[in-house]
Amino acid sequence: MAEPIRNKRPDLTAPTPQNTPATNAPISSHAQQPGVSSIKEEDMDRATAAAIFAQNPKLVQMIQGRLGSLIGRSSGYIESLPPAVRRRVAGLRAFQQQHSKLEDEFQKEVLELEKKYFAKFTPLYEKRAAIVNGKAEPSEEEVKAGDNENGQLNTEGAAEADTQKTTENSDSVVGIPEFWLSAMKNQTTLAEMITDRDEAALRHLVDIRMEYLDKPGFRLIFEFAENEFFSNTTITKTYFYQNESGYGGDFIYDHAEGDKIDWFPGKDLTVRVEAKKQRNKTTNQTRIVKKTVPTESFFNFFSPPQAPGDDGAEDEDAVADIEERLELDYQLGEDIKEKLIPRAIDWFTGEALAFEEDFDDDEPDVDDLNDFGDEDEDDMSEDHDDEDESDEEDDESGKPKQEAAECKQS
Repeated sequence: MAEPIRNKRPDLTAPTPQNTPATNAPISSHAQQPGVSSIKEEDMDRATAAAIFAQNPKLVQMIQGRLGSLIGRSSGYIESLPPAVRRRVAGLRAFQQQHSKLEDEFQKEVLELEKKYFAKFTPLYEKRAAIVNGKAEPSEEEVKAGDNENGQLNTEGAAEADTQKTTENSDSVVGIPEFWLSAMKNQTTLAEMITDRDEAALRHLVDIRMEYLDKPGFRLIFEFAENEFFSNTTITKTYFYQNESGYGGDFIYDHAEGDKIDWFPGKDLTVRVEAKKQRNKTTNQTRIVKKTVPTESFFNFFSPPQAPGDDGAEDEDAVADIEERLELDYQLGEDIKEKLIPRAIDWFTGEALAFEEDFDDDEPDVDDLNDFGDEDEDDMSEDHDDEDESDEEDDESGKPKQEAAECKQS
């Protein structure tokens, strides 16, 4: 069973192959208005229909299949129009086709403009990385220009304070420690993916950058210093778009691919070892059986979900779960590309939080706080007893349990 989805954003639907039409949706019109029944009649009709569907599940499947086959078909109204009117409709369709071509050109030019300015941003990102990692220092002019107007950074007098410190202490701090980890923890969607175990590895994160692909798409690059967890110096994740544009000329997200992480033995943060006691029913002897089971980790980000197959093998709930995970995975990539990388310093200081769309200055409702507290209490009271006993000594075929979500994942 898959883990509950965290950080879910129901109001932010990512464009995926499952929820974005590859072709323009046909527009149908109905000449006559439907009759309006009374509320009582509607309730009776719904109750009758519900009773019929409850007794005939196959009928429900047949109707769903029939409705699916009707999507995109004409209602017959257009065909019933006089030839002169149909001719005008055809002319309007031609204009719409021209409009669609212009929209496609517009989106392609926007992408080229993004690439043009990204090339101008890159030197700034390189200077930022140099300062963060202690390879360079900002000039006095840069410090003055970036000093907070409200005095929160309080860089004035910093030089005097430094002179009072010993040389040993001043030399011990290189660059800006835990810059990227702090920035990520201030970005809500990313913070909820980072576990306490992940932080030890993410402290070695020295840079996050991105690059555009030759075709529509982008790659996120996480660069790490040498560490005890994995041998990779960079871990990348690439987002690909479909070749065909969607309705309105937008690029349609297709899928993502992540690098394989070369974990050192016993250091894989995406799994945990679960120990259980097993008792032999005959001899009454017990033994400890250890199993490796998946667990929550930010590094699962590099193993993106796969789109459901076209064979229809998955049930509706499973397909819906996968699609939600695809939407969230795409949104996380967009957040890193559009928010974290361009404004990393604002996330590090926390100033970017004031500009989040869902940032609310109002006081929270007391009932909401109480509900939130209850949820926390429920989460903390979950039973994680690893001392369960099994009647069969060799019964190790059970599927590993997924670790319960710590927080709420679009």
